[in-house]
Amino acid sequence: MCNFNKQTDEAKALIHLFMTKAAENVGGTNFLLELREAMKDKKPYALSEKNSQVASNHTIIKWNKVVFKDKAELIQDILDGHRRSENPNFNILSEPNAKKRKNILNMVKTLTPLEFTVSPQNPNDGAGFNFKVFESISNDDVKLNPVFVTMFFCSTEFTKKALKYKID
Repeated sequence: MCNFNKQTDEAKALIHLFMTKAAENVGGTNFLLELREAMKDKKPYALSEKNSQVASNHTIIKWNKVVFKDKAELIQDILDGHRRSENPNFNILSEPNAKKRKNILNMVKTLTPLEFTVSPQNPNDGAGFNFKVFESISNDDVKLNPVFVTMFFCSTEFTKKALKYKID
């Protein structure tokens, strides 16, 4: 999921459009990339920050609930499994191991109400934007939001490629 070149054209276009609009809403590409770098500097995961926020010089991302390290690690494990499968329509509930599937279901219940708000430090730079962890949730099908994955788990290089992508 974090290899931009292996995304479908539809996924590339979607990520490009959202990241371009996101950059416009926080004051520009450099401000968005600066936030991504600040998030990347938080170890082990920016998602596990105790105060539920990460700030750079020009932007800040906040969320409404503390995410514990075990949930972030589970998402990372899911993404690692997805990298090996390279399936473009990746359902995180397709785990054959019953115990791991139960952990994934618990994580989905925990993270569903989570909402992220990215806003510029200077309100004149833009209106900011919001996103959630999951793109879709149904009985046996849960898909991670590509924007969430891009912001928290992909490299800054992935974000740069998404911003530079040319839609045909």
